[in-house]
Amino acid sequence: MFADDSGLIVRLAQDARDLRAAQRLRYRVFVQELHADGPMVDHGAQLECDEFDGLFDHMLLVDRRRDAAALEDVVGVYRLLPSDRVGPQGRFYSESEFDLSVLKASGRRLLELGRSCVHPDHRRGAAMVLLWNALADYVLERGIEVLFGAASFPGTDVSGLEQPLSWLYHNHLAPKALRVGAHAAGRQRMDLLPPDRIDARAAQAATPALIKAYLRLGGFVGAGAWIDRAFNTTDVCLVMDTAQMSARHKEYYTRGRADAPASGAVGAAE
Repeated sequence: MFADDSGLIVRLAQDARDLRAAQRLRYRVFVQELHADGPMVDHGAQLECDEFDGLFDHMLLVDRRRDAAALEDVVGVYRLLPSDRVGPQGRFYSESEFDLSVLKASGRRLLELGRSCVHPDHRRGAAMVLLWNALADYVLERGIEVLFGAASFPGTDVSGLEQPLSWLYHNHLAPKALRVGAHAAGRQRMDLLPPDRIDARAAQAATPALIKAYLRLGGFVGAGAWIDRAFNTTDVCLVMDTAQMSARHKEYYTRGRADAPASGAVGAAE
């Protein structure tokens, strides 16, 4: 468990109440802010749910000053699924969008990240630092070798994403051993512009903070984006191999400290 002097702590969900509080925050961010929807979203109770919730660990950022009885104390969440929990016949959440065969066949210890979001009141300051420090401990304790998950750009109008998608493709495409690909049904090419037409500054400014944070830690993107109509997002699959990090990047996962993204209704994965 991580804590700071502001009343914030990070811990895993312990019971059904904790899960409902996480789902309430997800509803506020993904449904109310980003206009997502889904077959298991409970609009009456304001809970964003899906069939995978019972399988994942839910890492919670808890503000002890807020009302727990009203499910208002959880102000940040990360959903985590280690590969040993999936089982031989199971599947990861992001397999509905991306072909993960190359990762699943590797025999390495995988961790899927998803449903990451932070309450608007906590998108500056210590919130994401605490979450990322706790995530680093989780990775170390379980010997995770590859982290992955879908990360989202708001909206499905690809014409406004030519710069960031092309920049990611030409500069951060995963090596073949890690290169997952978007399924054909919702696939969107990422190489929309040639390298000489990319404005790197504009592309980076249009890229969500969480995606850039993973890239700084040595992450890559898979081949092809996925248009998620239900969530109103354009998704890329982020992949990070802890064994291939530079010494500077690996220090984060051995000491539990690094720069974290300052804000975001973050996807990595949705």
